[in-house]
Amino acid sequence: MKLFKYYFLLVVSVILIFSACSSVPKSTGEVFVIRKQAEEGMEKANKHASQGNYDHALLLINDYKRMAILADDPSLIIRCSLVRGNILFSLGRVDEALAEWDMAIAEAFRDKNLELLSVSRVFKARGNLLSNRASAQSVYDEVNRESANIKNYPLYIAFSWQVKGLAFRSLSLFREAEDAIRRSLAIHEKEKSLENVSFDWYTIASIRSLAGLHAGAIEALEKSIEIDRKIENSWGLAVSWRAKGDVYRNAGRQNEALDAYGKARTIFAAMRNDHEVAETDKKIRN
Repeated sequence: MKLFKYYFLLVVSVILIFSACSSVPKSTGEVFVIRKQAEEGMEKANKHASQGNYDHALLLINDYKRMAILADDPSLIIRCSLVRGNILFSLGRVDEALAEWDMAIAEAFRDKNLELLSVSRVFKARGNLLSNRASAQSVYDEVNRESANIKNYPLYIAFSWQVKGLAFRSLSLFREAEDAIRRSLAIHEKEKSLENVSFDWYTIASIRSLAGLHAGAIEALEKSIEIDRKIENSWGLAVSWRAKGDVYRNAGRQNEALDAYGKARTIFAAMRNDHEVAETDKKIRN
């Protein structure tokens, strides 16, 4: 399933609303102007990344990480590094992404922030998994160990379950993989993090597809599409439609595959994403 692998390398839906993890106090006795701008800026960068606008997202997060450094706020610096690493990874700049996550790990260690230290290690573990730089079993073992320290932030807990699910998927433990992603899904639904809900269903679709459960994969993709329509996530819609095309093709349903690819192409074209239009055209021709 090349499309599913491609999508995960983009990391578009490991979108965390980092403002929900803000460490900025509510007290009005101090000034938090720079930090507030950086907190809001991370959300903007994430939003652009979720729409596939990675170059612009990188420009934004570069500026907002600088603000975090100016404020000398360790938690903010760490979380900016996590976002920046995600965006670099999405651009295919894997070495730079891993180095950025190493910066987050080092900052968390200096700050003695055990929770963000574990979160940062989970981010790097996922990068190593998706870039084939570590075995799925070693990644699962590391994430399982580090997740014990992640207790206060629901979205980070969900993220740990996502990575465990990806590790199980790589090990062809499909039932365990879906169970792990459903744990993530339950948290995201409770937190009303709909972009992540959509991604969880997409991940479940990839697991079912690899297991040869084509009907179940289509069902999961339809749920992902339903959510993306609600939140007007054009990138997610296009990618899910293209994935439906892959599943239909693998199931021998060529006409439905072409219809799905055509839908994806139309959305990518409306987004003026020429690269993805070309990638979709290759699938239509094959």
